[in-house]
Amino acid sequence: MSLNEGYHNKIEPGGTSAGDDQSSSSGARSSHGNAAAANSTQLHQQVLNENTYLKASKQAYFSDEKVLIPDDDHTNIGFSFRKLWAFTGPGFLMSIAYLDPGNIESDLQSGAAAKYKILWVLLWATVLGLLMQRLAARLGVVTGLHLAEMCYRQYKRLPRWILWIMIEIAIIGSDMQEVIGTAIAIYLLSNKAVPLWGGVLITIVDTFTFLFLDKYGLRKLEFLFGFLITVMAITFGYEYIVSAPNQGAVMEGMFVPWCSDCSSDVLLQAVGVVGAVIMPHNLYLHSALVKSRDVDRRQPKKVSEANFYFFIEASIALFVSFIINLFVVAVFAHGMYGKTNQDVLDVCTDKSMYEDAKISFTDNNNNTDIINADLYKGGLFLGCTFGAAAMYIWGVGILAAGQSSTMTGTYAGQFSMEGFLNLQWPRWCRVLVTRCIAIIPTFCLAMFSKMEDLTNMNDILNAVMSLQLPFAAIPTIAFTSCAAIMGEFVNGIGNKIVSILLTIVVIGVNLYFVVSQVETLQIEGGMLALVCVFAILYILFVIYLVIHMAACMGNKWLMNSRWVQRWVLPSQNSFSIKNANSTYASDVALVIGDKTNTTDKPLHTVSENVAQ
Repeated sequence: MSLNEGYHNKIEPGGTSAGDDQSSSSGARSSHGNAAAANSTQLHQQVLNENTYLKASKQAYFSDEKVLIPDDDHTNIGFSFRKLWAFTGPGFLMSIAYLDPGNIESDLQSGAAAKYKILWVLLWATVLGLLMQRLAARLGVVTGLHLAEMCYRQYKRLPRWILWIMIEIAIIGSDMQEVIGTAIAIYLLSNKAVPLWGGVLITIVDTFTFLFLDKYGLRKLEFLFGFLITVMAITFGYEYIVSAPNQGAVMEGMFVPWCSDCSSDVLLQAVGVVGAVIMPHNLYLHSALVKSRDVDRRQPKKVSEANFYFFIEASIALFVSFIINLFVVAVFAHGMYGKTNQDVLDVCTDKSMYEDAKISFTDNNNNTDIINADLYKGGLFLGCTFGAAAMYIWGVGILAAGQSSTMTGTYAGQFSMEGFLNLQWPRWCRVLVTRCIAIIPTFCLAMFSKMEDLTNMNDILNAVMSLQLPFAAIPTIAFTSCAAIMGEFVNGIGNKIVSILLTIVVIGVNLYFVVSQVETLQIEGGMLALVCVFAILYILFVIYLVIHMAACMGNKWLMNSRWVQRWVLPSQNSFSIKNANSTYASDVALVIGDKTNTTDKPLHTVSENVAQ
């Protein structure tokens, strides 16, 4: 375990440092005895609790059940599939965010608008997502603290609260997309027997039902997520097989980074793909999920091994998610690209869903407009083209996407609340609040508007979540590039440059997408002034985070600036060179009265102490 004094002495933000506490208590050292023993027990327990301020019974789902990592002669020689299996789980839960209904809709829209031309954007967006997820996972493994907990220690109170609000907005926005996707899936599967507003209400009940499943154990919960991913792979894979797209064109679109004769709408669609794939709250989620494995952080070899296996697992998980997204893009690129509403109606004439298609595939130009694709139209198109079975299988896939992403969103919200506010609600309460906030506007649209309005809301939500990306990416790069936090596992100069440049590109792309969405809304007057004020405040806060990141990376001018020290850096100067440790010490010093007891014996794990 890292014994970095700035992070592992449990200093409250705004509080005094460990050195100040020791100097101020020198006069009280004559009264040891029970008080000294209590202090030593408290310090020992702080190390065991991995520096969280929450009691073990109040922490997230992995607090009372950690997965043990096999450690014997067979697993310590070369690559071990047993160890990989033990580390398998967090990456697949994280990959669910790459498969939520918002992503699926963005996939089908990109295929319908650009055919295979921007498949390479999806590929490289997934690779960039893997690089960012790797940094988030390393932070959790090396420090034993997830991203929100680290923000609690490294930011002043006001910016910490702003960060929390922004991440909550991202989580609620994602939850709204999941509600929309699940409601459409239920509408399709029930053959319109359950109206859209009814499907919205059902999402409240089914979410609580699934959350009770974590009572059966961590591995069983991870198996459930794996099953839902398998359902998506089978259902969308079926659509890919029956549609039979041109494999050569798919490969060319995936590996040739070019988009010839692409209109502004296609470029905007490519930007939307990037914004939909990389979810800001997913970095907070992944950094917390890796804590579910029993990694001995006192041994650099074990930490390095955990980083290695978590990276392999995340790579496999995101590869699977990419293949599923590829299936969706290719199906609609092959079938919908360049098609008008009338083209679909002609195919659908003798099918059972023809009446629904007449309502959905319509426009004011005698049905000669190019199809404006969404999740519901995608299902109808598949039903008209390949039969009713294809439509219902599509609905099952969308339902699996909505349910799985709902549960991971709940955990992301809980980790965020625990970290930023040092507070935890019961899961049912957390779900109720988040889901109610998401359901109210969605229910109103489903009740009083058309299906197209739900699709337009999806586009707005993608823009909102794109705005939140800097509030996850910048802290992740900052903390993993700080030697005082990461020790010998700090980002190298190459890693820093690549991660910063790629983040700048993604943030710039997402801001372009947001500006385009604002322009389409045709905002005027007071609302436009309000948007401008928000934009100025947004830019100023991003600059604040960048200054903090530069200080984390060791910029001496910023670290020595009085203004930065007062308004940016945490109260304990944890970025100072003297606090940075490049190795993991195996000994722990416990102060008892006026004596310092240093032992090189390893501390017992939580499970060992319970057994004793």
